[in-house]
Amino acid sequence: MSTIDVIHAYLDVWNEPDAAARSALMKSVLTEDSLYVDPENAGLRGHAELSEVIGRVRSGLGDLRFSLDAVVGVHHDRALFRWRLGPAVTGYDVVEFDGGRIRSIVGFFA
Repeated sequence: MSTIDVIHAYLDVWNEPDAAARSALMKSVLTEDSLYVDPENAGLRGHAELSEVIGRVRSGLGDLRFSLDAVVGVHHDRALFRWRLGPAVTGYDVVEFDGGRIRSIVGFFA
């Protein structure tokens, strides 16, 4: 998969309301020991911790979906991209890749 394909697949993880389906997606997109950090989460390690947070977030989003707005830059197994949640909310993620999957995510809310 290309970098952009992996980023789209990662956003699909956030858009998946079903925990079992989300878990299956995570296995193809994130390393087992992946790390997730954002302004509200100090450091979620692994699929289970991230999936729990995604489930809570998804429960309050209704039909809103995350989408890729722009890939700002890619270098040295890292990418910076801007995402959208519905029509108004945006944020940025910096991801680090390992073997075609994401090893770490650092999220920023705009």
